[in-house]
Amino acid sequence: MVAQHYVFGVDVDEQTRCAHYHQSFDVIAIKHVCCERYYPCHLCHEVLADHPAEVWPVERFQELAVLCGVCELELTVTDYLATNTCPGCRAEFNPGCKLHRENYFATNYDLR
Repeated sequence: MVAQHYVFGVDVDEQTRCAHYHQSFDVIAIKHVCCERYYPCHLCHEVLADHPAEVWPVERFQELAVLCGVCELELTVTDYLATNTCPGCRAEFNPGCKLHRENYFATNYDLR
């Protein structure tokens, strides 16, 4: 990816899709709190990192942690969890990603 932010992953395209998740709306990368590196998915982190993944604690949900692969806008965890589209470019995010949010974010957070 030729971008301001480097995204680590397996077969990452220019909009952060990877070998594991590559539908048209798979266009985010998540900064893993354990290494401060963006990965398209938890499976890419598992394959490439030399350590286990850690989840973002609730008290850090106001930090920038999600990257839109279309426009490169960074979102806080709170902002990402509250939307299904990028507030910058309106790109649709895969709504299924939130079904396995426990791989990235503490789950003792109310999505309402």
